[in-house]
Amino acid sequence: MNGATTSSEPRPNVRRGRVDKRQAILAAAFRVFARTGYDQSCVREIAAEAGVAKPTIYNHLLDKEALFHEAMRAAAHDTFAEALTALDQLRAPEADTYAMLEKVGHHLLRCHCDERSWALRRLLHAEVTRFPSLVEAIHQEGEQRVRHALADRLARLALTGRLRTDDPDMAAEQFLALLTGPMEVRSGLGTRQVPDTETHAVVRAAVETFLRAYGT
Repeated sequence: MNGATTSSEPRPNVRRGRVDKRQAILAAAFRVFARTGYDQSCVREIAAEAGVAKPTIYNHLLDKEALFHEAMRAAAHDTFAEALTALDQLRAPEADTYAMLEKVGHHLLRCHCDERSWALRRLLHAEVTRFPSLVEAIHQEGEQRVRHALADRLARLALTGRLRTDDPDMAAEQFLALLTGPMEVRSGLGTRQVPDTETHAVVRAAVETFLRAYGT
């Protein structure tokens, strides 16, 4: 025996803790930016929202602009991940194409119309001239990924004779527009509550119009 002892207690996962704290800071930053806008937000307020000291934020991110970029991209990642999950329902299509598209349409609209998604789009619209590269990055990483994933599912339905299209990407773009376009107007970009009956009507109209163009 050389007198050395080995502790049986697990060592704290420092890296995991740092990742969790960074995520908490980004979530808090997004809430503050969504509430007060980029110009009116300050790092001190974000630190208070996250429950950390102001220097802790600078340990993770360089400045307010970097914080805005990372907070927006984190929020976009979560938002579009939920939309991609909705499209998984098209991997094992049901017998009734209308019912299947209606179910997917409802799920996509729930993702599109939750408060985080509205806040993300309002901030992007407000800051498009200040941060055009951020807007383009989120468009590429989020909206285009969802459209391409939907196009892939629609192409598979066309191959099995369930739909009729030689341009699945265009079909996907039009289906998404039929769903989200009316909700942008009815909700005033998320500033008004849209009754469930109206949301159901929007989804039904979108599916019916889509299948008139692309149904077999």
